[in-house]
Amino acid sequence: MLPLSGFVIIDASSVLMGPYASQWLGDLGARVIKVEPPAGDSTRQTGPSTEAGMGAVFMGTNRNKQSVVIDLKKPAGQQALQALLSQADAFMHSIRPQKLAAIGLEPETLRQRYPKLIFATLHGFTEQGPYGGRPAYDDIIQGMSGMADLARLQGQDPAYFPTASADKTSGLIAAIAILGALLARQRDGQGRQVEVPMFESMVSFNLVEHLYGMHFEPALAPAGYPRVTNPWRRPYPSADGHVCMMPYTDAHWQRFFRACGRDDWADDPRFASMAERTRHIGDLYSALGQLVAAEPTAHWLALCEQLDIPAAAVTPLQGLPQDPHLQATDFFQTLDDPVMGRIRLTGVPVLFDGQRPAVQMPPRLGQHTRMALLAAGVSEEQIQLWLAEGAIAPWAKSTSPYYNQTLEALGKHYKFRLDDRWDDLSKAAQKAILFG
Repeated sequence: MLPLSGFVIIDASSVLMGPYASQWLGDLGARVIKVEPPAGDSTRQTGPSTEAGMGAVFMGTNRNKQSVVIDLKKPAGQQALQALLSQADAFMHSIRPQKLAAIGLEPETLRQRYPKLIFATLHGFTEQGPYGGRPAYDDIIQGMSGMADLARLQGQDPAYFPTASADKTSGLIAAIAILGALLARQRDGQGRQVEVPMFESMVSFNLVEHLYGMHFEPALAPAGYPRVTNPWRRPYPSADGHVCMMPYTDAHWQRFFRACGRDDWADDPRFASMAERTRHIGDLYSALGQLVAAEPTAHWLALCEQLDIPAAAVTPLQGLPQDPHLQATDFFQTLDDPVMGRIRLTGVPVLFDGQRPAVQMPPRLGQHTRMALLAAGVSEEQIQLWLAEGAIAPWAKSTSPYYNQTLEALGKHYKFRLDDRWDDLSKAAQKAILFG
């Protein structure tokens, strides 16, 4: 049994930060119900896809979840969400604070109504400061948190990391914070309000090593850890490619320089200790780069293995599915979907008792609306009323353009026509339509 089995998480966030956080909670066994507007999470349209509404970026952050469609602009939609919250352990959202009260989701009201609920707000900035309420995206936070400035310390123009580092890092922090609140509730039975701001999260992340001399008053050195901001800190060009090498200890550097015939560098006081190497990090990495350029990558990998120094070749992104370690550990998971065909998903990176948790397909828009509401104790009659008002949309009534496409593909696979009676469908076909 996974550690969060039995917990129910309602996730009304979108894009990357919140969905990445809730994906982790789902990976750990929680039942994650993704609440989407009628048009769906915007990432459903981001990246290549074989089925409309199932874009590549959506696929990367929404495995192990259910999807319900609720129009929170409608009072009946707000009632539907309240029904889900009544059975939930945690509610997480990225709705800007100005809009919460208008849709009946202000934290004070919810905490009074559901005293055991974990209420998690995922925002750009903490509400207590002057930036509270401002919109925020990954690029903006990378700039404001000093992440983009790290390129300047390497002699380049400020630049964004070519990954959504602010969204994903903040999402991890959100998952940790929600887990902490759930653990505390196990002890005292009390719900909690959790606020996870991207800006503060990324400043904290960035300054782990980069606050550096500014830990002290007065400062003993400028901000920025010289070892990692040095322009030479990069995969070293070899004679035929690039290699990542990390001599680290005093013994590593001694062995490496002598093996390369550079006893003079092995005896150089600039490189004799961690403190001295840090002070002369530019000279050190420049010297290493000169050595590496003279031989092919295979030479350096063999030498480093002999000397017990960590080293690796650079793996291109497209080569990761063929990595022998990832293949041997079954990291990538492949699923056969009747509509989309063969799908590759990254696996859960952690193991429990030696087992990697299974992954399930990211949900179609509204795929679990009816099932989730029924599980929350909502009557079929009430569901029909909300449907009539347009407050909710199940998969079968979704405004998504890919519904017919999906049903037709399922029909080909399970041998039914769209005009067949429901009762005439096989149990397997009914299950696939209702639950994926």
